[in-house]
Amino acid sequence: MCYDADASPPVDPIEGADTSHQDLTLTAADGNQFAAFAATSANRKGPGIVILPDVRGLHHFYQQLALRFAEHGYDSIAFDYFGRTAGVATRDDEFPYAEHVPLTTLDGVTADTAAAVAHLRAEGPDRATFTLGFCFGGSNSWHQAAAGHGLAGAIGFYGRPNRPPVGPIERVAEFGCPILALMGGDDPGIPVELVEEFRSALNSAGVENEVVVYAGAPHSFFDRQQEQYATESADAWERVLGFIDRHS
Repeated sequence: MCYDADASPPVDPIEGADTSHQDLTLTAADGNQFAAFAATSANRKGPGIVILPDVRGLHHFYQQLALRFAEHGYDSIAFDYFGRTAGVATRDDEFPYAEHVPLTTLDGVTADTAAAVAHLRAEGPDRATFTLGFCFGGSNSWHQAAAGHGLAGAIGFYGRPNRPPVGPIERVAEFGCPILALMGGDDPGIPVELVEEFRSALNSAGVENEVVVYAGAPHSFFDRQQEQYATESADAWERVLGFIDRHS
């Protein structure tokens, strides 16, 4: 698991921000129905953000993150991975996500991402849209750069570049947008050597990229409870906002 059940994004709410949110059920091209959470801004800046969660699916951490984006002017939508195997019902922290993760497929995640992108582009098909994912969602986010969504960028926090059965590192030649990777330097599951291989592969393929390794930071450092990594989290958030602004 990436985060404890009571984890929250290390981004302060903006008091008085004019936002709204709603629970949605979206339908992918293959007919799959899945849960999503959309947050919108009355003072939108233009780009939209699709949030790909960790292995728990549509956890409140990602609903809160969607709200933080909306407060900064970016409409966003976080979605659940398990519509095909668990339906769209609201779930508690006891949901056995580990039983469902092996049943997900890259094709399924890509189809669901496409539906989320389409929702954000409902009022404008040319809207700059980014994916942003964490852990399982981080590698899934980078995969979307090769999925033909016409993304403006793909962002991943501590995604595994070589996650089986096919890792994003194996598909860099297919990437059609810039990549931002925000990684922990003390993450035993994703050693720095692997991160540097990913950077090298992106550079060799001519993919514009920013790969940042936070020395000493663990997996899932982007968490308000991880107070000792508040500086790294603040820097990562600013890099995310800067990346979106530069590539919109």
